[in-house]
Formats: sequence, structure tokens, C-alpha cells
Amino acid sequence: MDVLDVARWQFGITTVYHFLMVPLTIGLSILVAGMQTAWVRTGNPRYLAMTKFWGKLMLVNFAMGVVTGIVQEFQFGMAWSAYSRFVGDVFGAPLAMEALVAFFVESTFLGLWIFGWDRLPKRVHLACAWAFSLATIASAYFILAANSWMQHPVGIEFVDGRPRLTSIWAVLTNNTVLAAFPHTVAGSFAVAGAFLVGIAAWHLWKKHRDSAEDDPDRRVWRASLKLGSWVGIVAFAGLAISGDLQGKLMFEQQPMKMAAAEALCHTEEPASFSVFAVGDVSRADCESVKSITVPALLSFLAKNDFSSEVKGVEDLVQEYRAKYGANYPDDPRLGELAGKPIDYVPALPVTYWGFRLMIGFGAISAGMAVLALWFTRKNRVPPGRWFPLFGILSIVTPFLGNSFGWIFTEMGRQPFVVVPNPTGVDGVWMYTAQAVSAGVSVGEMLTSLVALTLVYGVLAGVEVFLLRRYARAGIPGVLPSWNKPPEPAGADGKKPEDVLAFAY
Repeated sequence: MDVLDVARWQFGITTVYHFLMVPLTIGLSILVAGMQTAWVRTGNPRYLAMTKFWGKLMLVNFAMGVVTGIVQEFQFGMAWSAYSRFVGDVFGAPLAMEALVAFFVESTFLGLWIFGWDRLPKRVHLACAWAFSLATIASAYFILAANSWMQHPVGIEFVDGRPRLTSIWAVLTNNTVLAAFPHTVAGSFAVAGAFLVGIAAWHLWKKHRDSAEDDPDRRVWRASLKLGSWVGIVAFAGLAISGDLQGKLMFEQQPMKMAAAEALCHTEEPASFSVFAVGDVSRADCESVKSITVPALLSFLAKNDFSSEVKGVEDLVQEYRAKYGANYPDDPRLGELAGKPIDYVPALPVTYWGFRLMIGFGAISAGMAVLALWFTRKNRVPPGRWFPLFGILSIVTPFLGNSFGWIFTEMGRQPFVVVPNPTGVDGVWMYTAQAVSAGVSVGEMLTSLVALTLVYGVLAGVEVFLLRRYARAGIPGVLPSWNKPPEPAGADGKKPEDVLAFAY
């Protein structure tokens, strides 16, 4: 194992871990702002209870997301300094915008929302919730703009061996980010919806045994489950539509990733979509692979018709070698790879199965949302112990779908860290092997990898503990007076404050 391998493992572990928190924060912040809006407009205490409960879980997750996200940017200097020098003139702009949004707008309005419950007017406090939520989405947009530039470089010129930014507008309106952004947001809502369904299902099952039909708690959980289910269903529709657009862009911008997603070794016209493969998909000749396919579907996904040619891995390798070179530069900084042949084929088992697991877990999540609505129709709650287990599985599936989607996206572009734009400026690409920091030893990288993995493991335990604790506590955990009978009126005839009115 060399420095490059360890650095990739480190960035992969920390990125996937961090992205477990990001979609939940994005989706849940918008849903919590919507719950608070419903309460401000209707005065229904059910919506305040929902806002308080889900808002507390959102804050726990947000705090962990901030802690783990900071490490991401440090790694650009520690492990990937050569990459930072190459793309710094371009990459710095969207990252700076994200930092301004995240650390100024998000932090300011989130602080006002946390501490302003009994200090700000209702509508001002609600505006803080929406400002924080929208800033979270804007922060995600700038990060995706930076990542999309790595996938499809635009808005630059090539000067002295480095890309120089000529149009930040081109970077921010890159068609790659315009497709990736709605897909990411839809995935975030899928995660948040499943989170609501899972926890609400557990509480509904518990209340089914312990309380009456008209218990206010049951109304809160039923409303949460319905909201989460419908959000999950609509989110999956958004994922399908935006995913189709991304597939067509992938066909134009990164044809090797498209071929790798299908383990399409040989060019086909029309091309069939592989539903399931049996055999060793790691071989670029596919000699031992047998697939269950849908005829001509891949051609439709690539170019919106059923007759287009889709190039296979073997033909694309020849094109890449002719255009970008057959061997790595004879540069001592590349270590053992200097002058060696370039492998332009991504890890086919990862891309092939990652693509299918992404789609599969997304579909399972939407299916569970439909089943949750069906199981709880007409005020019903299944009495069996399988129902809370069903809720837990509902939470897990979209997290897995999002993770496999990002693994496919990032590993499918290898061996490039900056992918060449087929219609862009010549020379603007970078091999991953060239991006790693020089002068860093394997021991140093392994030390940081082990340390970060252990720290992230501890943080994962802390987050699961806190989320489980507050989730189990239910509404009384955030509204201590919830569900208690009001005290009698005083001697002056005035009624005491409502059990929920303490918030304002």
C-alpha cells in the first residue's frame, strides 16, 4: 500500500461519514421550518410539538455534521496539496462562498432560532428558521458547484500549466451542478422523510399499547409519519427525474463512467440496460459475465432514443490513450506509477454494483413509505413487533442509497481527480496519482487515517446515543408540560398559560 492508496481511503472514509449527516440536515431543516410555519399560521399545538421534537434531533445531527465537515477542507492541504495548487484559482471561489454562507448566514440564524424562542416575535423567529434552512441548501449548492467543476471543468483558461478562473458564473451554472443539485436535494428529502417515518412508526407502535386513540401524542406521530411518507414518495420521483438527466450528461461528459456503470465492455448499438449480472464484472473484457438485460434501454437513458450507440470500455480505453496518453508522466513525484501504463477503467465491481445499490435502496425507501401509509390507514397501527423494526429499516435505506450514489460518482471518474471536459479547454485535467501531497510518508498517512477513523467512530457513537436518547424521550423530552392537564383558573379569573405557550 502506497501513500496514494492510504490518502484515497482516508478521504473516502471521512467523506462518506460526513455525508451521512449532510442530507439529514438539509432535508430536516426544511421540514422543521415547514412545521413551524404550520404552527404559526394555525396555532395548532401539534405542529409546535413536531417543530420542537424534530428540531432538537436536527440540531444534534447538524452539530456532528459541522465537526466532521471541517476535516474535509483540511485534507486538501494535508493529503492533497498538489491538487490544491492545481485547482486553487478556481476551487477557492465556490468554497469561499460556501464558508460565508455556512459560517455566517447559517450560524447566525441558527443561533437566533435556538435562543430566540421566548425573545423574538413569532414571525421573526419563523423567518430565522427559513433563513437557516435556505442557507443550508445554498451551502450545499456551492459545494456541489466545486465538485461539479472537478467532474466537468468550465469557465477557465489554461495558463502556465494551471487552470485560471475566467467566469465564476460559468462555474455556478455548470450544467453538471444544475443536474446534481436537485438530485442531491431530492436525496436529502428522502433521508429526512424516512427519518420521520422510522421514529414516528416506533412511537405509534408504543402508543398503540399504552394510550387511548385520542392521545395527543398519537396525533403528533401520525402526522409525522404521513408527512415523512409523502415526502419520501415525492423525493423518489425527483430522484428518478434528476437521475435521468444526470445519466444523459454522463453519457456526454464521462462516457467511461457510463460504460463502467453498466460493465459494458463492448460497444453496442442499440445498447441494453443490465439489470443484474452474474460473473466477474471486474474484467474489462466481460468474458465470464452473463447479464439480465432490458433491450435498448441504455440507449434511451443515454440519448433519449432506443437506437443510439453506447461505447464500451475497450473502445473507450483506446480513445483515452490516444487523447490523454498511454503512460503516466515520468515524474518522480508519482513514485512507482511514474512512466507506467495508465489504467483508464474504474473499479468495475464498485461502479456496477454501486449504481444498482443506489437505485435499489432508493426504490426500497419509497416502497417503505407507501407501505407505512398503507399500514396506518384509517387510524390503524399494526400491533406486531415487526412494525418498529420496519421503521428502523425505513431510516437506513435512503442513507445507504445516498452513500452508494456518491461512491459511484467519485470512483467512476478514476483515474482522474479533475476529469477532462470533452468540449472544454485542452490540458485541464489531473490524474489522482498526481494530486497527492509530496513528501508525506505512508506511516504519516496511516497514522492520520487510523486517528481520524477512531475519532469518527467515537463521534458516531455519540451521535447515535444522543439521537436515540432524545428520540425515545418523545414530546415530553422537549415540552415537559406536554400532555399534562391545565391548572384551574386563579382567583383573578385569569387562566394560567397554556402548556405550550411558554415558547412565546
